[in-house]
Amino acid sequence: MNEYVKKLANKDVEFQNIINNLILDPTVQSMKNFRQHYETNCFDHCYIVSYYCYKICKKYGLDYKSAARAAMLHDIFLYDWRKRQPDRKGLHAYTHGKKACENACKLFDLNDKEKDMIIKHMWPVTLAIPKSYEGIILTFVDKYSAMSETFEIFKTKLFMKKAFRYAYLFFCLCFIKI
Repeated sequence: MNEYVKKLANKDVEFQNIINNLILDPTVQSMKNFRQHYETNCFDHCYIVSYYCYKICKKYGLDYKSAARAAMLHDIFLYDWRKRQPDRKGLHAYTHGKKACENACKLFDLNDKEKDMIIKHMWPVTLAIPKSYEGIILTFVDKYSAMSETFEIFKTKLFMKKAFRYAYLFFCLCFIKI
């Protein structure tokens, strides 16, 4: 599914114009070096979240430009979150929004809405609720994307197991009317 979404996003000229200066930045490109959810790297995860946020916000007449930009930068924390970082205080889920916003602000001029969206995208894990509809959309699209990236891996691994394939075949045969 991710490859399909990336192809759609690549063909959307307006979306590409909005995030082009972000994705061409070498620091943003370095997000490809950090794994996010299983097989997905941070860059691809953010790119897909950005595209969905752009589409949803545009459909509902919201600030789709800020949504696309903030979503593209929401996980620019630039470290391997699976490894303990001596300078990082607190768990990744609670702290990476602020780190991502700090990194994004060093690279780009962000408006207040974009900053709020990046910092608070981990709601409801964190108690900080986004101030805008766009921020809430980013939060839910991020969770949806993370779950779908995780589900894809589990589905692939399950179908690789012989016992599961036979059980699936048996289950399907039970519902076929002869």
